[in-house]
Amino acid sequence: MGRGAFLGLVLAAALALPAAGRAESAGEAPRRIVSINLCADELLLQLADRAQVVSISFLSRDPGGSNVAALAADVPVNHGLAEEIIAAEPDLILAGRYTTRPTVALLKRVGLPVVELEAPVTIEAVKRQILDVAALLGHPERGAAMVADLDARLAAIEPAPRPVRALVLRPNGFTVGDGSLVDTLMRRAGLVNLGADPALATYRELPMEALVRARPDLVILDEEEAPAPALAYEVLRHPVLRHLPWRMTAASLPSRLWTCAGPSIADAVETLAVAGRKVAPPVLAAAPVPVPVSPDVP
Repeated sequence: MGRGAFLGLVLAAALALPAAGRAESAGEAPRRIVSINLCADELLLQLADRAQVVSISFLSRDPGGSNVAALAADVPVNHGLAEEIIAAEPDLILAGRYTTRPTVALLKRVGLPVVELEAPVTIEAVKRQILDVAALLGHPERGAAMVADLDARLAAIEPAPRPVRALVLRPNGFTVGDGSLVDTLMRRAGLVNLGADPALATYRELPMEALVRARPDLVILDEEEAPAPALAYEVLRHPVLRHLPWRMTAASLPSRLWTCAGPSIADAVETLAVAGRKVAPPVLAAAPVPVPVSPDVP
């Protein structure tokens, strides 16, 4: 069967769906929700009733990249294909603004209700999206509770006592620059993101020469722990790094903690702050020097 014929069948099937499967009455919480985006999965599983969730992205079951793998263990999964989403007869589909674009386009074309989540780059925007999604799911009080908990956790984090020059190093030497959620969280932890320097190749592979010129005190590896030997991290074993005229510390941070704009960002800030405090411990005030007092002379 050709692609055109296949898409024709998908469209025909969608148009044949009963009206009840398309959307609920105005003001009524959705009862059949499908998510085709990892970050949408995270909010959906934590804010909705389990009975509302028809399926989520298969990515949410991977504990290496998902913060909700335990919650996703018994939830049906999809692979972001239009035909499986349409067959589920959802009354709400959660998608990402930059993922599964062909599927999103087709779902909109057949008139299914698709809500695309943004990729917030500030903590305030993260909180607004949590509240918006919770309200959309019919549970605004859960969103408010999640935001209150996030605020409390962030307020309790002690940032590095002095600015720490830090650089994110992702597989194959990619770094992260200004105007990103990662940059926002680094600043909240008391770190100076050297990747925000316009002179560096922001969001591009960082050459060894640029890393050395940046002189970071802290390199943040986008990994669960120190990675196994791999070409992607060979840059950290370059001979020049053994002869630097300054001390450079490496810290690991699971990428799942700051990939999605959800409650996990508090864990990311805490991890960064702990690393920053180790690199820049507080300066202890010198003990006062006792001043000898001459005895009174009668």
